Amino acid sequence: MLSSQKPQTVAETLARGTELLADGPSGRTDAQILLAFTIGRDRAWLLAHGETFLSRAQADRYLALCRKRAGGMPVAYITGFAGFYGREFAVNEHVLIPRPESEHLVQDALAHLRSKVDARSPAPSVLTVYEAGIGSGAIGCTILAEVPQAALEGSDISFAALKVAEYNARRLNVYVRCKFYAADVVKPNSSQKYDVVIANLPYIPSAAVPQKPDPVGFEPRIALDGGADGLDHYRKLLTRLPNMLRSGGLALMEAAPPTIGRLAGLARDAMPHAAVEIRHDYAGLERYVAVSLLP
Repeated sequence: MLSSQKPQTVAETLARGTELLADGPSGRTDAQILLAFTIGRDRAWLLAHGETFLSRAQADRYLALCRKRAGGMPVAYITGFAGFYGREFAVNEHVLIPRPESEHLVQDALAHLRSKVDARSPAPSVLTVYEAGIGSGAIGCTILAEVPQAALEGSDISFAALKVAEYNARRLNVYVRCKFYAADVVKPNSSQKYDVVIANLPYIPSAAVPQKPDPVGFEPRIALDGGADGLDHYRKLLTRLPNMLRSGGLALMEAAPPTIGRLAGLARDAMPHAAVEIRHDYAGLERYVAVSLLP
């Protein structure tokens, strides 16, 4: 077992952490992130101060974090933060770690909302956004941070996840434009219409949900398990979606390539008069469904 028996420099300690994480897909990067987190510095500082000595307590704490990562725990759960769309969001074991693929939903939502702002003069009214399965709030809070005219309603079945979303909304100074609800997919008995409905609901088939030590296995099963075919939660959303979107509205629903075709089919069945399109992620994979209503 690696341990610190004598004072170690930054470079020596980083080398030991990199060795411990060598079998991972991003071992050196993870080692740098965890050391920077341990000593309260950034990664650039590490590279510029390799000969600086660390205390034994710092080195021991760092190696303990590296062992957690070597055991599969995602770096974001170790540090408590994850990057998304140029911002940092608090995360814990009660919420999914935001993925780069979800940034496409943000981009499309922003383009749609900004087109409405540009079309209104001089002062646009409030633009309404609903996020089903809000989790950490990374998607919805990012939209509010980018569009001052927008207001967000978000729901999640997990009370613990809603606490994380509220915390992130406060960190980004958008909380006053947010309302959060505990609900199974969407809040019940509402006649509110929205300019954008956005969802990254559980979409992994139950039999395929990863287990530890797969890093995804550390994430909450309630946020991963989409039922037998991965689409149970989207079926619930689609029963309500036709009455949630206002004229000219946009719905964006993230899933995975194996299930995206069936999700698009369900959307077409639920909203036969809407335009339904499958859109792609950074890797060119089918990743999400866009449903557009004509004005």
